[in-house]
Amino acid sequence: MSNKMKIGILGAGTWGIALARMLFNAGNEVTVWSAVESEIDMLLSQRRHRNFPDVELPGGIVYTKDMPAACAEKDILVFAVPSVFVRSVAQKAAPYISDGLIIVDVAKGIEEGTLYTMTEIIADEIKNPTVKLVALSGPTHAEEVIKDLPTTIISASDDAVAAETVQKVFTTGYMRVYTNDDIRGVELCGALKNVIALASGIAVGLGSGDNAKAAIITRGIAEICKLGLAMGCREQTFGGLAGIGDLIVTATSMHSRNNRCGILIGQGVSVSDAIEQVGMVVEGLNALPAAITLAKKYNVEMPITEMLHAVVSGRVDVSAVIEILMTRELKAENHVTSFSDIRDA
Repeated sequence: MSNKMKIGILGAGTWGIALARMLFNAGNEVTVWSAVESEIDMLLSQRRHRNFPDVELPGGIVYTKDMPAACAEKDILVFAVPSVFVRSVAQKAAPYISDGLIIVDVAKGIEEGTLYTMTEIIADEIKNPTVKLVALSGPTHAEEVIKDLPTTIISASDDAVAAETVQKVFTTGYMRVYTNDDIRGVELCGALKNVIALASGIAVGLGSGDNAKAAIITRGIAEICKLGLAMGCREQTFGGLAGIGDLIVTATSMHSRNNRCGILIGQGVSVSDAIEQVGMVVEGLNALPAAITLAKKYNVEMPITEMLHAVVSGRVDVSAVIEILMTRELKAENHVTSFSDIRDA
């Protein structure tokens, strides 16, 4: 492959557009596809995204409503649609996928029912064993990447060459990419940190302070790690950028739609109204049912996740959350000297 890569991006949301701008400015040919015709029309006519009105996008980015044009003759294809649309978009893209293509997924979630990660969904639909799948995940708010602010991310794949190719292509003066071969662990972190961020937001909405937020983040990564270890993931992943790094930024920043949604729920706003006020997909709510199923399947206790599910499903009033969690049976933390100790924490 030449230094200039031909890259297709499926999805014209905030993350897809931030990546499109970054990759184009790094010298690549970039084509952006969206199923939402009004998005493409606005991008073509104004060269601006509705969520980034002050950012003029490079004139050389190609925008299309045509799936074959987005996929054909590409070196890398990026899936940047919400998790609930990954399967349907993969179905549409499948006929146009060439052998040996590197597919990069940046959506974060777990499919309810199948319990598949996003790259597993793509593999299930594409059914081409020569395709190389990479999960790109980490503490990366699009609102900062679009402004060229320093950011780090993980390129995770079972295929080392594919992971390293993505690392080189996506590394810029403000984006630093690390590789990781624990793709399931990286994707699990990406999905479940949104769940914990919702819980953290609820605590803030209820009037709790920084102490409670720190406790939820810390105990939340313990829950994610316990489940991940039970699923055969590598313990180091949870202490890295895809794990605790992504959880910190998602649970503490107002850029985080999961955090904002949780705050609204904690303030007494209904779940449906909170989603409407956020105005974008709240991935933690989409991942929550699968998280509960996985916890039961692998017999892992996840009290924060379980309490969030009880609130969202209407079984517990949000005002009772703090008292219920604080009055659980007392136990030792079991001092964590390595993440493997979290099994019993």
